[in-house]
Amino acid sequence: MNIAVITGGLSTERDVAICSGSKITKALRQKGHNVVFIDVFMGYSGECDPEKLFKENADLVHNNGVSETVPDLEAVKASRGGEADCFLGKNVIKICRYADITFFALHGGEGENGQLQATFDILGIKYTGADYLSAALAMDKGITKALFEQHKVLTPKGEIFKKNESTSGWDCFPCVIKPCSGGSSVGIAKAENRAQFDEAVKDAFRYEDEIVVEQFVSGREFSVGVLGNEVLPPIEIIPTTGFYDYKAKYQAGLTIEKCPADITPEQDKILRACALEAFKVLHLEAYARMDYILDEENNAYCLEANTLPGMTPTSLLPQEAEAVGIGYPDLCEKIVELSLEKYR
Repeated sequence: MNIAVITGGLSTERDVAICSGSKITKALRQKGHNVVFIDVFMGYSGECDPEKLFKENADLVHNNGVSETVPDLEAVKASRGGEADCFLGKNVIKICRYADITFFALHGGEGENGQLQATFDILGIKYTGADYLSAALAMDKGITKALFEQHKVLTPKGEIFKKNESTSGWDCFPCVIKPCSGGSSVGIAKAENRAQFDEAVKDAFRYEDEIVVEQFVSGREFSVGVLGNEVLPPIEIIPTTGFYDYKAKYQAGLTIEKCPADITPEQDKILRACALEAFKVLHLEAYARMDYILDEENNAYCLEANTLPGMTPTSLLPQEAEAVGIGYPDLCEKIVELSLEKYR
């Protein structure tokens, strides 16, 4: 099969996406597929013969791994030169149209908010993961929270604030502040008091014009993946720094992850049932990952849904799949197979 793996993009999770894409590309080649690896924003300016590129298993992406800080997106735009206002790089569409399917190794921004999915639908390009509507619903934490509340899915109480709107009415501490559509914990912070709150709000608005503020729920943190109709074993996340931020997620040694999690059969059942319910409420397809806080009374609070979960060496979904005997190459191929089903 010819598979285009597109990565990069222009979100704060750009580096994470490239790391995911590199690993996915290698895995799919191990399974015998012809794979072209390309940055959706940077594109490819060389001679573009898709048939030749797939036969050569062309790598068209420069990968420096995930640094401790978020990438400088203005520098990325400047490095491409002309037409920096166009999200799709040169020859990306040509290569993806030739492929049997495009694997979205993208996180955040246009790659995960439904815009690219809708564009590919119009162009007749098959792709992995959720469709444009489900991706859009899950990407916006405010909409996700509203849908969860409507369908009685337990989620922390919170409010949405827009830039330049007063946040003085919020008086619940401790609380968590995060960009409305961001990922990888970029811009997220916990505030114990008003001074910390004001500083965290200011920082979150650096990334987006809309933020979510919600009550802090004390408990154990888990993530639960869904693969087709199968719910994977919950994985427990224990940051050694005390808070699961961007640095803790992607730098080795800063987080302890236990999979399968050390929980009772009852807790396992609760988390799996909640994950499947959230998956259905958001009309997700193929695969996704839901994040939870489990309190002392075994109430599972859903924090968010990830329609394109990380696939880096330290990512959670691959660890959950491994726990049930699904190795990384098989996981990547399974995602392709499940995604193709929606086109049948």
